[in-house]
Amino acid sequence: MNKLLQILFLLLFYAGTASAAKIKGRVYDRQTGEAIVGATVILENPRRITNTGLDGTFEFKGVNVGRATVSVSYITYKTISKTIVVEKEDNDHLKFYLETDAKSLDDVTIKSNAVSSTDQGARRLEKNATQLMNIVSGRSIEISPDLTVANVMQRVSGVSIERNSNGDGQYAILRGMDKRYNYTLVNGVKIPSPDNKYRYVPLDLFPSDLLDRLEVYKTLTPNLEGDAIGGAVNMVMKNAPGRFQLNANLSSGYNQLFFDRSFASFKSSGINYKSPYEINGKNYNAAQNDFTPGTLDYQYKKPAPNLIGSLSISQRFLANRLGVVLAGSYQNTYRGSNSTFYNTAVNGTDAFAVITNKMYRKFSEQQQRTGLHGKIDYVLNKNHQISLYNVYVNLKNQQLRDAVTTTYNGVYNPVLGNAELVYNTRSRLTEQQIYNSTLHGDHNFFDEKFKVQWSAVYSSAKNDVPENTGISLNGVEQNFQRKQTSLVNTSPVNRRWERNTDEDLAGYLDLTYRMAIGKDKLDLMAGGLYRDKQRSSFFNNYTLAPGAADANDIYGVDFQSYTDLNLVVTNPTGAVANPLTYDAVEKIAAGYGMFKYNATKLEVIGGLRVEHTNQGYNLLFPAGETTPNGKQVYTDVLPGLTAKYFLTDKAQLHASYYRALNRPGFYEIVPGKVVNEEFQERGNPNLKRALADNFDLRYELFPGVSEQLLIGAFYKRINDPIEYTFQADATRGQDIYYTPGNFGTAKNYGAEVDYIKYFNKIGIKANYTYTHSRITTPKTTRIINPATGDIQALSVDQERPLYGQSAHIANLSLLFKDTKKGLDIQVAGAYTGPRINTVSQFLNNDLWQEGFIQMDASAEKRFKSGISIFIKANNILNTPTKLFIKGINPENDKIKEDLVKDSRTLIRNDYYGQNYLLGFRYKFN
Repeated sequence: MNKLLQILFLLLFYAGTASAAKIKGRVYDRQTGEAIVGATVILENPRRITNTGLDGTFEFKGVNVGRATVSVSYITYKTISKTIVVEKEDNDHLKFYLETDAKSLDDVTIKSNAVSSTDQGARRLEKNATQLMNIVSGRSIEISPDLTVANVMQRVSGVSIERNSNGDGQYAILRGMDKRYNYTLVNGVKIPSPDNKYRYVPLDLFPSDLLDRLEVYKTLTPNLEGDAIGGAVNMVMKNAPGRFQLNANLSSGYNQLFFDRSFASFKSSGINYKSPYEINGKNYNAAQNDFTPGTLDYQYKKPAPNLIGSLSISQRFLANRLGVVLAGSYQNTYRGSNSTFYNTAVNGTDAFAVITNKMYRKFSEQQQRTGLHGKIDYVLNKNHQISLYNVYVNLKNQQLRDAVTTTYNGVYNPVLGNAELVYNTRSRLTEQQIYNSTLHGDHNFFDEKFKVQWSAVYSSAKNDVPENTGISLNGVEQNFQRKQTSLVNTSPVNRRWERNTDEDLAGYLDLTYRMAIGKDKLDLMAGGLYRDKQRSSFFNNYTLAPGAADANDIYGVDFQSYTDLNLVVTNPTGAVANPLTYDAVEKIAAGYGMFKYNATKLEVIGGLRVEHTNQGYNLLFPAGETTPNGKQVYTDVLPGLTAKYFLTDKAQLHASYYRALNRPGFYEIVPGKVVNEEFQERGNPNLKRALADNFDLRYELFPGVSEQLLIGAFYKRINDPIEYTFQADATRGQDIYYTPGNFGTAKNYGAEVDYIKYFNKIGIKANYTYTHSRITTPKTTRIINPATGDIQALSVDQERPLYGQSAHIANLSLLFKDTKKGLDIQVAGAYTGPRINTVSQFLNNDLWQEGFIQMDASAEKRFKSGISIFIKANNILNTPTKLFIKGINPENDKIKEDLVKDSRTLIRNDYYGQNYLLGFRYKFN
């Protein structure tokens, strides 16, 4: 009986299976023909719901044979339904084409930014872009592990990042071209840099959650500013859509570095943002009580958890004529690093670095990052629109660096005794901020044949380092305890003020006239810009030393705290009379003419840009300088030609040539000098601009939703490239300094592959870039004079890669997306190959950064209520920054710390720890 029931059950099962079938389909955007990810698909009778996958497909299994109704809906699109006949076998792929649900106002379309901020929108923009570019969508940024724009940049093909002292990305290196060869835009408008050295913007200033998308330009057209040999970064901020939207997120986390050690801080609340010179006048004699004691009041404890949050609100009013978006972001994070640095000196005939001492450093940094963005746009009618947007970002970085330097008998060797110790602690507060306000207009005339676009821009940038305080104490014991240290007769305390501000006034004008030539289209374009940049720079420092009676006071015995010190100001009027206190100006006038020809299979864009530069400086305290003021005036003609040949509707060839320049920064041409941690740095008033011819060719395939295959090659020939090198001081014997210079002609070429592919719920993003560059610079070597037997210096030319260029850069991200369950998971790895970190004065002594892999991960779970929870993990492998010199000196091999191996010598080793973040996100739209 039981066997009979089993047989009947199997017969019924197979009968049911035989009468069931599968329904498969794909959902497309009717306008673009691209598949849509995450659309809701409903099957009626009985009701079943699923979502389209990463490739826009959906599937229902076990569907009853017969008639069935399928409806598809997606935000900002009209819902459609279709009745089908389900066959016994698998049904052919059903195709659903959704139309946008954009709101109209007198024939003016108000489009939602929901599409432009998606991966589909990013691929569409890349495909249609005039210049070669890569785009990271706002949604990709949102679910990525990255919190700042700098870290987002490392996912882009051909881009590596330069990390700051806490391991976060700070500057972008595009295709092996250092940060100086790139510029930064906000909504297409160039912004000034707060950096005290370079004109290019530190990207860790910008929180990533303010962005609608991130665009990386790898080529230029004549309507773009010409000073980007490497490329440009354009941050497109959030826009006002056609419906009300509210997005908020809040998260908290911790840095694993502080599981094992305390966080060091100081009291910054009472810092004087102005020096005694500025407060009391130039003839004032400063005393110890004129300086803030809090910068020497150190505290060691576990940091509070990190706190990160953002909020954005957008809506349209007045019958959709007026759009408003407000967005804000705040990040309060605690970061740091443990660093071991081996100082070197060059001796002997081979001029190879010998380690002289060891410095162990602990960095503790509290970063408070604030970002505010607001935009108002008003539609006058279908031909005229105006907008006003403002963005403000502020980064306050409070850093305390503890360092102990050990020297043994003049040469570092742990097996010897009588250690000489030097303790250096530096407390530094750095505040950087950027503000930009842009009034923009779009106007159409003569049935949209003639288009006028204009922008009036005010921007400012500020870098303020007030009362940067360093203290140095000496000791003579092998015990690394501070209670064994004492003051010395030299000045143990230094107080320094540094500040620079940029203010830009700029105007942009672009004119376009469109005509038809048979079935083809021709756009004639012209325009230009004028920018007036004003910079002021201030530098002042004071040194404080103990009196003769206190010179040998011992910490923990004669004084219990650094705030107890009894010191005398050795330069009571300060040191403001230096070349780093100056005013500077830069006036840029540019004009261009350009055409754009569109045929069925071909698009050609060409033209000419002319830029006139008038850049100069004026030292406020010349103090005997031979060049108290200087000026550089020059005009550059920059041609450009871009062509796109359409192989199919999804594949195209994209070729480009453009000429670009790179201007020196103010800091680089002012003949000032400043002593940094490890060397002296000077400006070069004879520094010239660099000019480059750039060639690009790329095959572009966009096979499906959010998918792409980009295969490209590039070549750059750079005249008078600007590189920093060490130079000997002819007036001060063996002293050397770090300074920029022009070095002949450099070449930079390479190839890159960018691949994105999705398989329903699984996706892969991968890119690889090979870059090869060569530049020749003078180096010093040493030989023995056969006549005298003395060692003498000899200058030789050495060929090397460009500073910061890695031969190999690669990214790999694995994605999992289940739109039905609201689940996104991403694991991302970025590899940066070895590159030069510091260019040495001596032959074969350049300092290289070891190649490294950084691994990050993130996950997000969305609920129907609009709430999501997410987790982000950065630097999972705790990847260090390691610097080394290629080669071995037998003296260094005596050090029993495993520094010499594989034909290289380790010089620096920095560890940053892992970072974890857990939070929630709310969306209402």
